[in-house]
Amino acid sequence: KKKTVSFSSMPNDRKINSTAACISLMLEGCELKKVRSNSRMYSRFFVLDADMRSVRWEPSKKDSEKAKIEIKSVKEVRVGKKTPVLRSNGLSDQFPDECAFSIIYGDNYESLDLVASSADVVSAWVMGLRYLVSYGKHSPEAPGTGHPSLRTSWISSVFDLADLEKSGRIPVSRAVQLIKALNPGMKTSTIELKFKELQKASERPGTEVACDLFVEAYCELCTRPEIFFLLVQFSSNKEYLGVKDLLMFLEVEQGMEGVTEEKCLEIVSKYEPSKEGREKGYLAIDGFTRYLLSADCSIFDPQHRKVCQDMAQPLSHYYISSAHSACLLEDNFWGRSDISGYISALGLGCRSIELVLWDGPEGEPVVYTSPSAASCVPFRAVVGLIDQHAFTASAYPLILCLVVRCSAPQQRLAAQCLRKTLGEKLYLEPPNPVASYLPSPEELKGRILIKGKKLPPTCEDSEGEVSDEEEGWELARRLGQEDREAPEGGGLRRVRLSRELSELVSLCQAVPFQDFESSRRGQRYWEMCSFSEVEAGRFANECPAELVSYNKRFLSRVYPSPMRIDASNMNPQDFWKCGCQMVAMNYQTPGLMMDLNAGWFRQNGACGYVLRPAIMREEVSYFSANAKDSLPGVPAQLLHLKVISGQNLPKPKGSGAKGEVVEPYVCAEIHGIPADCAEHRTKTALQSGDNPIFDESLEFQINLPELAVLRFVVLDDDYIGDEFIAQYTIPFECLQPGYRHVPLQSLAGEPLPHATLFVHVAITDRRGGGKGHRRGLAGRRGRRVREYTSTKATGIKAIDEVFRTATQPLREATDLRENVQNALVSFKELCGLTPAANMKQCILTVSTWLLHSDSAPSVTLNLAEQYPPMEAQGPIPDLLRKVLTAYETMIQTSRTLIESADAVYGKLIQAQQAGMDFHKELHRIETKEGLRGRKLQKALESFAWNITVLKGQADLLKHAKAEALDNLWQIHNAGQSCGIGRNGSASPEPSRLQAPLEPIPE
Repeated sequence: KKKTVSFSSMPNDRKINSTAACISLMLEGCELKKVRSNSRMYSRFFVLDADMRSVRWEPSKKDSEKAKIEIKSVKEVRVGKKTPVLRSNGLSDQFPDECAFSIIYGDNYESLDLVASSADVVSAWVMGLRYLVSYGKHSPEAPGTGHPSLRTSWISSVFDLADLEKSGRIPVSRAVQLIKALNPGMKTSTIELKFKELQKASERPGTEVACDLFVEAYCELCTRPEIFFLLVQFSSNKEYLGVKDLLMFLEVEQGMEGVTEEKCLEIVSKYEPSKEGREKGYLAIDGFTRYLLSADCSIFDPQHRKVCQDMAQPLSHYYISSAHSACLLEDNFWGRSDISGYISALGLGCRSIELVLWDGPEGEPVVYTSPSAASCVPFRAVVGLIDQHAFTASAYPLILCLVVRCSAPQQRLAAQCLRKTLGEKLYLEPPNPVASYLPSPEELKGRILIKGKKLPPTCEDSEGEVSDEEEGWELARRLGQEDREAPEGGGLRRVRLSRELSELVSLCQAVPFQDFESSRRGQRYWEMCSFSEVEAGRFANECPAELVSYNKRFLSRVYPSPMRIDASNMNPQDFWKCGCQMVAMNYQTPGLMMDLNAGWFRQNGACGYVLRPAIMREEVSYFSANAKDSLPGVPAQLLHLKVISGQNLPKPKGSGAKGEVVEPYVCAEIHGIPADCAEHRTKTALQSGDNPIFDESLEFQINLPELAVLRFVVLDDDYIGDEFIAQYTIPFECLQPGYRHVPLQSLAGEPLPHATLFVHVAITDRRGGGKGHRRGLAGRRGRRVREYTSTKATGIKAIDEVFRTATQPLREATDLRENVQNALVSFKELCGLTPAANMKQCILTVSTWLLHSDSAPSVTLNLAEQYPPMEAQGPIPDLLRKVLTAYETMIQTSRTLIESADAVYGKLIQAQQAGMDFHKELHRIETKEGLRGRKLQKALESFAWNITVLKGQADLLKHAKAEALDNLWQIHNAGQSCGIGRNGSASPEPSRLQAPLEPIPE
């Protein structure tokens, strides 16, 4: 019978919560599949010798002395398919990555490749082996004996404090409350059950527990094996992280820069519960778990908790958080108008609110979204509320969208109310006629803009007629309150507008949309159009490039179809991808669409304004919103997401599921441009209780990172009724790398206390982008046939000749980047690491092999040189020779890139600027060349493509050079810290190695 191990239900009801538990499992032995170099797999029984000096397997054709590996010969233990044998094509689909591990051993660095029945078995063997490799030489006696650990001492001291009578026993109820206080979120019933089990096993029933039983219960309940496994990986003594261990973890795994020992001591003093640990600078498992769960280790980039984007761009260059029926708490038709909806929307950073004004019964205008609402709110009360709450969540401008359905006398009262209540906050200055773009959010801070109709300059009366918008009439029509004076022939409806209300409109003058050509020729920058969801959807599908181009200068607002009588929401991504700034959402309706909106506007300090991608803002740029592949000049990035475990997951709300058990699985969704939209799910964690282990790796390619959103959804596979458990939505640009907890939320977006997902995030092919971490460029292996980005012919000879000069530099730029990328991937693979690993991890891995050997070959890094060579003295094994060769190739390709980048960059920018010189003359040249219709459209598209490609490729080269310099810095840094560097002075700052390239102007 196979012996398997699971973290949630160990054999004999034992749980792995210490290295001792791992080793005792290895001493019992279990069945593993041994993989041969010919890709065949054989089941063998593996066991750790009683003296803990070797691992044996049987049956074997070898004699028993050869069918074993001595612990002292082990160089490294790798998790996943990290050797050539396990990576071979014949095996890649036969078992998941997390069920494989390899033992690298002997002076020739041979690999024993193994496959286990589950990730839990892998974790137990890897944790135990790593412990023995570090300590086997010094302590062959059974683990867990002798001096009590830091943790045991601390838990005992907690027990002593609770033992008020000093009798050495405390009531079970007090013990339960104590563990609950130390581990918030754990169910009382789970703790009570554990005490009953332990009392029964030790034959000590009763209403009180002794200290040893309390310690045992705490360790079994509060040790998260996946975090213990992580601690063992980084700890130099396998019981806690010292300051140097913690520093290594933060730099190497969490991608943090500039971490100091002082910073690590701060973390220890803040999170380590034991006094002894704090005094000695040790972070044991409980402190480490607390740190990983804390806001200091959040998955959300702390830079984005405050405004961090450029707020001096024109208003039309931002997405603006917009509400549709903010005052309704339920659906459009049967909802009640309630004033708290406005407070809620403004509190979430909403910067555009719709107000529909109707004639009130007492001569004063009222607000509600549909005339059927059971109650209405006086306009005066709403304006007072807006005045009070407009800038509590954000200092940036608030846009009030007025839809006027009331008579001229009541409009005058509304205008007086706005002036009197909002006073100086109202923006009333006329637009600057010589400007080409709207002012920036920075210039309009603390101001309220009114979006609405304006009387024509020719009208001198106190009121006049203006064309009306469709928005709002569909509801009136359904309720029999349609204006009886609707024009014949279906033309634009006319309404009366008072001068007082007209004069409040300045920068957001509502005008009807005719077509893109008319807007290009005649629309002024302060005029804006509103589109129904249906109309905007048609433009997004039929002419996305024109809609993107229109939105570079003008604001556009998209409102939900009036057919959505249940107040459901449209998908905002459908319109964001075309640059539409204001997508009006029904804030009162939870669900996927509102999650996307709320998640998206969490970034940039949740101020309600998010800068659009550069490719959508630049005057000349090629961008197709419906692209099915990567975009010219924007590097595709890979998101490597490992979903490890869940904590304190609630039962689905309204679920009729059997008992208390949930059987959860996690869906990870990417929402963005069509080329990026994807969804992957984990397997279901069966009978897992509230803390399931998933341990599953997912991968996504992201072509436009600046517009992508990642959504985690936890669902129940064993549901009756409702399957939804929790969700969390985060912009891709806000993801932090490393081991992180995801704070789960309810369907309505409210935080679920203590409910989290534990994940590992790595991003490759990343473009920096002002993040606090820099990852290696390497992602996928280069294709056999290298694809070069090229320019397109415009059909205008003079322009094509200029772009032709860039053909060679474009090829050179691609070669420089991809040669380094391929060399990096090869080096990382030989080190047994994934493409997401950084250079520091590679150097540390090589140094670990060398340090874990009595007859270590002498390999050193000569840090006296800018491009440090890795030098070997004497004979070295084959694997190490391959590693040295791959390292040399990587250093040489990096050197070529760093030394050649400036010249190639200069040629690309020269061609781009020469092309841009033609831009102002483009219309004259088109006319001269006689280009019309489709040919003209094609020429303009090709011109924009070429400019985008040249700027994008120059940009990529600039970032590749910065990454190469950063890798050199990491080599210096790691070489010094791990002891294989020689002749090293202080490691050079990356910026001092060579001056960075000048930024490219938009």
